[in-house]
Amino acid sequence: MEPSMNNEQHQPVFTIEKLYVKDMSLEIPNAPKIFLERETPEVNIQLHTKGERIDEGMYEVLLTITVTAKAKEKTMFLVEVQQAGIFQIRHVPETEMDPVLGIACPNILFPYLREAVSDIITRAGFHAVILNPVNFEALYYQGKQQAEQKATAPEKTEETQKVTH
Repeated sequence: MEPSMNNEQHQPVFTIEKLYVKDMSLEIPNAPKIFLERETPEVNIQLHTKGERIDEGMYEVLLTITVTAKAKEKTMFLVEVQQAGIFQIRHVPETEMDPVLGIACPNILFPYLREAVSDIITRAGFHAVILNPVNFEALYYQGKQQAEQKATAPEKTEETQKVTH
C-alpha cells in the first residue's frame, strides 16, 4: 500500500479556492446629457491577464478588463473590472505552470468577468455589453511570441476588440 500512497502524493492538484471581484469601477463622465445620445456607441475592450504565486502551492490569477464606449467622441461610460481567483496548484511541472496560470485559470474566471461587466453596465442605464468568448490559449502563445520578439515592443497579453451595439 505504501507505493500507491507515494504515487498519490505526487498527483497534480488543481482546485479553485476562491473566486472574487477584486476591483470594479464605473465612470459616466458626461451624465446626464450622454443618456440623450441616440448614436450607436463604439465600444473598445482591453483585456489583461496576470498570475502570481501568493503562498506555497497557492496562486492568484487576475483578469482585468477595461470597456470604454464613445459616441461622437464623447465617452458614454468607462468600466474596469478585476475578476480574481485563488487556485491551489501542486505537483505540476514548472514548465507547465505558465500555461495553467495563463490559459486554464483565465478560462475559469472569464464567465464571472463577463457577468460582472454586463451587470454593471446595465445598472448604469446602458444596453448590456456581452463580451465575446476569448481564446486564452491563443492570447497566451501570442504573448509568449511577443516576449521572444521584445526587441521592438514590450510583452503584453492583451486583446482589443471594437464592437458596435
